[in-house]
Amino acid sequence: MTRLGARALIDATVDPGTFRPWDEPVDRTGYDAGYRAALERAETKAGTDEAVLTGRALIRGHAAALVVSEFGFLGGSIGVATAERIVAAVRRATRERLPLIAAPASGGTRMQEGTPAFVRMIEISRAVVAHKAAGLPYLVYLRHPTTGGVFASWGSLGHVAVAEPGALIGFLGPLVYQTLRGEPFPEGVQVAENLVAKGILDAVVPTGELAGVTARALALLSGARRPEAETPPREAPAETSAVDAGGDAWSSITLTRRPDRPGVRELLRHAADDVLPLHGTQSGETDDALLLALTSFSGTPCVLVGQDRRTQSQHRPLGPAALRGARRGMRLAQELRLPLICVIDTPGADLSAAAEEGALAGEIARCLAEMVELTVPTVSVLLGEGSGGGALALLPSRRVIAAGNAWLSPLPPEGASAILHGGPGLAPQVARRQRVRAADLLAEGVVHAVVPEPVPAHLDPAGFARRVAGECLRQIESQRRTTE
Repeated sequence: MTRLGARALIDATVDPGTFRPWDEPVDRTGYDAGYRAALERAETKAGTDEAVLTGRALIRGHAAALVVSEFGFLGGSIGVATAERIVAAVRRATRERLPLIAAPASGGTRMQEGTPAFVRMIEISRAVVAHKAAGLPYLVYLRHPTTGGVFASWGSLGHVAVAEPGALIGFLGPLVYQTLRGEPFPEGVQVAENLVAKGILDAVVPTGELAGVTARALALLSGARRPEAETPPREAPAETSAVDAGGDAWSSITLTRRPDRPGVRELLRHAADDVLPLHGTQSGETDDALLLALTSFSGTPCVLVGQDRRTQSQHRPLGPAALRGARRGMRLAQELRLPLICVIDTPGADLSAAAEEGALAGEIARCLAEMVELTVPTVSVLLGEGSGGGALALLPSRRVIAAGNAWLSPLPPEGASAILHGGPGLAPQVARRQRVRAADLLAEGVVHAVVPEPVPAHLDPAGFARRVAGECLRQIESQRRTTE
């Protein structure tokens, strides 16, 4: 596979004629003659004056700052001058309120400069953290190879992190490992595709698709409504009297358990403008019981965290890694000043030894704690099943809405019946007594609005999805108005 250098990658990704370099000439007067000669040879070989190029450009019309490594220059290694160039570019991007895109390809610290270069990773990371703290997007495209201190600092701090197909990405370079251990590093571990599977990276993106994916991400992360977007038609807010209070709790529970009940995927398919899925926790875990995505509804970008009914079962229940993925979504929303939508649709969290040892209870608690501290607009959606702590973890938004047949219970009704009556046989009666229905939740003040189901959702999935999305937008706009 052909790997592009810095200039070629920039040319292949940005809009023609829009790249404006920011780089100042490098001062090499303090270097010894031998090192200065090595730098000059590297410059001739790579066609760049350092191991990184920086500047600003348009990508499908979106302005962005770029930091792009040139591996042909001493293996893309980071010396003092390289680090100073990166820091200057990151700080300028922050001042100019530009999203930042980093495309590293580097073996890490430049060994010819040693510790003074090594510690500059801290300065680069500090600048990136300040950029993110300003509410600005930071996207990372990891190229072949990216190892050492680069991967262990600014290469791993992206809001979204994707990689070149087949790229070698890891903390310890294979040559160093073999030299220190006397054996080769295990095959297949430090490969982009494996890191996606492990929930460390979000996706593998071929170079030819990078501009499109980047433009979509920038549009979704901008936090601004598209000018052409229309506000969805406003309907009268749901009141207690407008909700069918005579429906049977067990009938609703039965409907939400149907295999053809629309879930979070149908909500996105029928109502979202665009969806950019993210993958895993970025900490080596993934659980497909939870869907995390950047998306937008009627031009309003947001972060969506949704429990996926299609992937949950008795053998694959929602576990602690899913909740850690949800917390990643909460952090993304807060850092990028985007609304957060949490979709609740779960038969219950994992009840196993592995879940206990994986800190399931602690993850529920941390979800609750982090959600109540968010300052961005938040909406929780009871879409279908809402059972136990797994549902509670995503509930404490400022506004909570429920589908007409959705329900919320401390346990599955069969479990509550077992506690109260020694078996599951009285689950329907227990559900009625526990006031689990959407109408009951509205009357109790647990939810703020109910999205009616004129017919059960499985009979009109598209209409159902659009009504739910419309109510989410109304609740987001209501919160924005109160803070303006």
